Amino acid sequence: MRKRLSPGESVRAQELLTLSGERVPIPHPSQLVHLQLRRFAGCPVCNLHLRGVLKRQAEIAAAGICEVVVFHSSADELRLYAEGLPSQVVADPDKQLYRELGVESGRRAVLDPRAYGPIMRAVASALLQVARGREPMRSPSGDGGRLGLPADFLIASDGRVVACKYGEYVDDQWSVDELLQLAAGRHAIGAATAVAAAQS
Repeated sequence: MRKRLSPGESVRAQELLTLSGERVPIPHPSQLVHLQLRRFAGCPVCNLHLRGVLKRQAEIAAAGICEVVVFHSSADELRLYAEGLPSQVVADPDKQLYRELGVESGRRAVLDPRAYGPIMRAVASALLQVARGREPMRSPSGDGGRLGLPADFLIASDGRVVACKYGEYVDDQWSVDELLQLAAGRHAIGAATAVAAAQS
């Protein structure tokens, strides 16, 4: 497992293949990339979080952010849930990207007391969606097991990590508001730098 990244460090340039066959460059030449490393395809907590992200996709896009979501599940398993997922979803069943970015697994993902409430809310929401015929019944573990931890990375077009968060339990991830604040801060720093360069 590689060590965790810190803001200011750079990620390796690469292209990720999405479920739809699109190749997404990391870093993106003209946008910030919000690289989300989620858990397994049927994870109810991940699903509930991503539904919230999708509701605010217009705001995220207006902030100049490209969303890329990775699961440690196979493409075939992810396709079972593709209807409720963002468009740029990447399958990483071998956890290659997780190892490269230092994203871990551990029992604390589900045993941390802070995880209990989110898990119960997510399971209740998932059962309601299934009862209404809006979603399939989800696997309780899925590819790669249920002990994966989430992580978020905001990556600038030069490959540097603007900000990152390594989750300590299943629901420990950025909210959309936090993401937008981080992006706004990045744009403000970039604008100030450009002004200073023009005046020098």
